[in-house]
Amino acid sequence: MEILVISNGHGEDVIALSIIEALKMFPNLSKISALPLVGTGYVYEKANIPIIGTVKTMPSGGFNQNINQLWRDVNGGLLSLTYHQYRTIKQWVKKGGKILAVGDILPLLFAWLSGGEFAFVGTAKSEYYLRDESEWLTSTPLVERWLGSMYYPWERWLMTRLACRGVFVRDSLTAQILRRWSISVYDLGNPMMDHFIVNPSPTFPSDSEPLIILLLPGSRMPEAQHNWQLILQGVQSLREALSERSLLCLAAITPSFNTVPFQEDLSDQGWTKTVNYPENLAIADPQAISFTQGHATVILTQQAYQTCLQLAHVGLAMAGTATEQFVGLGKPVITFPGNGPQFTRKFAQDQTRLLGCSVILVDTPQQVGNSLTQLMSDAQQLQTITKNGQQRLGLPGAAERIAHCLMNECFSGETRHLQP
Repeated sequence: MEILVISNGHGEDVIALSIIEALKMFPNLSKISALPLVGTGYVYEKANIPIIGTVKTMPSGGFNQNINQLWRDVNGGLLSLTYHQYRTIKQWVKKGGKILAVGDILPLLFAWLSGGEFAFVGTAKSEYYLRDESEWLTSTPLVERWLGSMYYPWERWLMTRLACRGVFVRDSLTAQILRRWSISVYDLGNPMMDHFIVNPSPTFPSDSEPLIILLLPGSRMPEAQHNWQLILQGVQSLREALSERSLLCLAAITPSFNTVPFQEDLSDQGWTKTVNYPENLAIADPQAISFTQGHATVILTQQAYQTCLQLAHVGLAMAGTATEQFVGLGKPVITFPGNGPQFTRKFAQDQTRLLGCSVILVDTPQQVGNSLTQLMSDAQQLQTITKNGQQRLGLPGAAERIAHCLMNECFSGETRHLQP
């Protein structure tokens, strides 16, 4: 059996890779390749997963949510890129291969247009955007309630096609709702929590120990650079609110970024570059860079992402997938709107609905300090945040469960070619 994995974004690539690694364990899988529809597939390249077809980074970074950004992408070759990627997928199916689509409607649509059998891992949508386990959220518009689900009717139509052998969703609530339309949906957990140890402590350390803060500026440039500047304002707010407290900030920077601009921003705001960081800090990154100011330390690392999330007590985040993973560890996040194109006020509000009480949305970075001091004094809220994170993101091991289902249920029969 041969499988082509198509995905559309950095976070989607990471999730797809976790499933690919699990699929490698099956001897009847003869070939597995990837086609990132957005970006160049750095995640796949690093893991030595073969990339087929044409890949390219668009001017918008793949986040063309308005006409100006879309036009820039069109001028940058979007139509030609889309056509060549479609041709690649069609050729794969003609040779008898299967398709695993990871992301949103774009890979789902490409998979259906291929004319072959496919499965879909929906990473972008959750019913938590619209409702909780008991009722609609008060913020949910009437039109959304009328449509019935976060997955729109045309998406549900694609999922009910004969060629669609299985749909894997990110949480139990979403699976429960989609089953109303006779979709072959599986509730096997969320792969983004794989490789993490979900054993959260809902309490902050004592005053004698450093408070560890995760800094997440995002994975798209130049937006991440602008987010970083806002996050540093948030760190300054923390320094003022916790002036006697030792603060250790772990900045998880995307490996493909040049960290020089991030370092320059620290220097411009009065931080001093140091040779070493705390000896007892278990960060296996010899290229990590440390800055200090007063009782606070900031460490920039590009090779210790998972460790940063596991060690931190609270996050200052302007990111997508990384924020969700941190919440899944049962930990709180403070966030504030950026200037986009991805992390806008609307994105932050949507993320707050998705992740519930685990995310505290403030209007400006200057409000971070006050928000955290209130949270640190509310033990009951910390307990609720811990439970909420586990409920919304699930337990580790989802990629292995999905891979087993793909090989033994979804793609276990003879290959069928179907016309869309």
